[in-house]
Amino acid sequence: MSRQRLTIGTFGEIGYLKNPNVRTIARARYRDWDGKSRLVQATGDTRNSAERALKAKLAERSLFQPGGSALTPDSPFPDLVAYWLEDLELEDRLSKTTLQLCERNMRTLVLPAFEHLTLREIGVARCDHFLKQLAKQSYNRAKQARVVLRLALGLAARHEVLPRSPMDHVSRLRKPQTTPNALTPAEVNAVRAAIAYWEAGRSYSGPRPDGQLGAIIEVMLGTSARIGEVLAIRRRDIDITSATPSIRISGTIVTHRGEPTMRQDHPKTAKSRRTVAIPSFTAEAVRRRLTRLDDSSLDALLFCSREGTPLTTNNVRRQLRHVLDLAGISGVTPHMFRRTVATAINEQAGVDLAAELLGHTDPRITIQHYIRRNEMVNPVTAEMLDRVFKKAS
Repeated sequence: MSRQRLTIGTFGEIGYLKNPNVRTIARARYRDWDGKSRLVQATGDTRNSAERALKAKLAERSLFQPGGSALTPDSPFPDLVAYWLEDLELEDRLSKTTLQLCERNMRTLVLPAFEHLTLREIGVARCDHFLKQLAKQSYNRAKQARVVLRLALGLAARHEVLPRSPMDHVSRLRKPQTTPNALTPAEVNAVRAAIAYWEAGRSYSGPRPDGQLGAIIEVMLGTSARIGEVLAIRRRDIDITSATPSIRISGTIVTHRGEPTMRQDHPKTAKSRRTVAIPSFTAEAVRRRLTRLDDSSLDALLFCSREGTPLTTNNVRRQLRHVLDLAGISGVTPHMFRRTVATAINEQAGVDLAAELLGHTDPRITIQHYIRRNEMVNPVTAEMLDRVFKKAS
């Protein structure tokens, strides 16, 4: 038996064992993921075929510590998605609603473009091109796709399936310039009038009005609360007997897939839990609504179905849109009342108070997303220019 050696790349020496009656064996020592050198060998009919087989074996060995995942760079992308969703549930950090949103965005926005690819085929250029094409259709959809793609590929990098996440180097999405839209006082009164007309039965269409829609609008206008937070208000959260009537915002309404709508015992964020002094028009609407509640328990919802169950946010949105369409008013959503309140408080007392009322931790969020820009320049400029450039008499 003869022995031949060849130095190749970083694998060190490759040794060959040759016997006329046996296939050629190529072997080399490989420095593994744990720093230890291990003997790896392959066979072939000839020296060249044995060397090719050995190189293929060495290329398949991972430099990373083996983990509990069966994922490899050659795993199909849907396998990573399943692994990522399972990991999110194990972390138990996100709410059930957020988990379902992540899954929906991944399956509807990302998977159609990546489902036939392996992980090693998903690079920076492919991710960058995908997000830019999606952004041409919708910035918001591209933003949501970017979030879940970054999370999934980031997990693959953290668990050492990929050497790095391609999402670390994609270009930033450019958000189109938008201006928060809010209602004027006249438009608010037009909405009130349309709802009152419908609730009085003068524009009857669909189920008989129960008077809740108008009260919901008054509570949104008086608290700046989100629609889900308003629908989660209980009798125990209301104080209309004090000198300063108030409502405590302490929960929200959620609808999980395959489950009945329920009250969640905390609002969107920790800062969102707050007690808000309410104006007289809201206090009056709340008093009227309380007199119509059949359930006298402290946990009874202020707004509920005839069976006492929570109203869904989608149904309230749909009902509002239907009523306003009858009146020829379009484009008004429940969230617009939140922006309307923020704009009004900003104009009266500044952005810090507006942010506090909305439950924002950062006033910049309030400015960027909730306050309608006042295009009227301070009229004092006219007086100044009169003094400087006024024509001589």
